[in-house]
Amino acid sequence: MIFSPVTHKGRPRTALRFGASLLLVAALLTALACERGPRLAALDETAVILAFGDSLTAGTGAASGQSYPDQLAERLGRQVIASGIPGETSAEALRRLPQVLQQQQPDLVILCSGGNDLLRRQSQSALEQNLRAMLELIRQQGSAVLFIGVPQPDLSLTVPEFYPRLAREFGALYEGDGLRHILRRRELKSDSVHPNAAGYAELAGRLAELLTAASD
Repeated sequence: MIFSPVTHKGRPRTALRFGASLLLVAALLTALACERGPRLAALDETAVILAFGDSLTAGTGAASGQSYPDQLAERLGRQVIASGIPGETSAEALRRLPQVLQQQQPDLVILCSGGNDLLRRQSQSALEQNLRAMLELIRQQGSAVLFIGVPQPDLSLTVPEFYPRLAREFGALYEGDGLRHILRRRELKSDSVHPNAAGYAELAGRLAELLTAASD
């Protein structure tokens, strides 16, 4: 028996089905890629990792050697350069960043900034602009970015919506729940806005898992 495919507008139905299958596979692959998020090239032993930010990066609230950059370095087995200045606003960070990037030439920048703007109730529009400018500078440097969402210092601990939006815009890895989770638990914080050593360990663990998953 000879198979004669039914046609639709001049095309064999088998061809239409094949084309539809290809479109479905492409859509599934795209969805999976979006679900997995941005990818990151594996960091070798010579990779320069820069943690840039304010008191949360400096480790305020914990003893020396217990900041999240210190604890992340232990988990990754890589040096993590900490460049955190307590009390620094995003505008001040933006002015400082170019020199730090030039000095360190990082392969990866972990950016955690904005807490002092939110604490002092400064313009969130200006904060968004400053964060965007910092992300653009890092991209121009050719560095990958891991962007940390900073919650507002109130009972809601809501992270402003522009943090994840900027991460998507710049294709950055994004960690938006760690600080919210830590600052909701008394045993993980030293005061209302800073983790303690255990809290920084929690944050370091989340960042290490994110980096490992993104480079698999």
